[in-house]
Amino acid sequence: MTDPVSIAPSIAAPLAAPLARLQAVRKRYGGVVALDGVDLALAPGETHALLGANGAGKSTAVALMLGLVRPDAGDALLLGEPAGTLAARRRTGVMLQSAGLPENARVDELLALTRSYYPAPRSRAECVALAGLDGLLDRRYGRLSGGQQRRVQFALAICGRPRALFLDEPTTGLDIEARQALWAAIRALVSEGAGVLLTTHYLEEAEALADRVTVLDRGRVAASGRMHEVRALVAQRRIGCFSALDVARIATWPGVRSALRGGAGDPARIEILADDAETVVRRLLAEDAALSDLEVRRAGLAEAFLEITTQHDGDTSAAREAA
Repeated sequence: MTDPVSIAPSIAAPLAAPLARLQAVRKRYGGVVALDGVDLALAPGETHALLGANGAGKSTAVALMLGLVRPDAGDALLLGEPAGTLAARRRTGVMLQSAGLPENARVDELLALTRSYYPAPRSRAECVALAGLDGLLDRRYGRLSGGQQRRVQFALAICGRPRALFLDEPTTGLDIEARQALWAAIRALVSEGAGVLLTTHYLEEAEALADRVTVLDRGRVAASGRMHEVRALVAQRRIGCFSALDVARIATWPGVRSALRGGAGDPARIEILADDAETVVRRLLAEDAALSDLEVRRAGLAEAFLEITTQHDGDTSAAREAA
């Protein structure tokens, strides 16, 4: 296998007039450093995916941007003001994993109450349409399924026409159709100029929605940039083809990370993840003259995320040993 790629700590271009920003932020909880010198910016008209394993610092970063906690060092700004001010919060929408909504309240009551907090709220009909609440308005919140509750929470987060929208695992519990509908709603809000900070463990979701990606690892920025830039940090390629070759044998070839049959939902198709695509393709063609529909493409966000965090862990450990 080839050596791991070198991961740049940040490749993001400077953003003009960010809606939310962390600048050289440090935050410690007792003896644990949650964030260490983190820079993060949310631009209008973009979805920014904040990724990382559990404990990487994502929740702390969001809490700082919202003004729920204060940084030990550095600055946290929301809509040009110190995070947490009332003026900034009125132009911010938030959908966290724990909503704490009253279970006996009807959905239409929750929507009416939340809309009353804003001087120019989004219309009831628009909230219902964007969140897919048709047929749910007369239901008690506590009697809804988990996915239905997430849709209600999304409606409440957007009813104030937020400029900055924070979504924490927004599609947890949703089926495929509901997830696609929520993605479409998020894209519509971004097209209106809203900035969306998305935290999710579904890398497919981040890849489908995000314009920009920041990967946190152990409280530090491991990589940051536009989606195509972050994917380009990884040299791996995906190779797809129809072939009668044995995938177990292909998986043992030099330069091959993995080989599986059943790519793109077709049991006859082979999908290969390779460090050295050129060498692997040459061998495929040499060993199977009947090979067809050959395709080589860049590895996706999942492979990039794994490579980035693995490389960053190694760099961090080496730095600590040197110190």
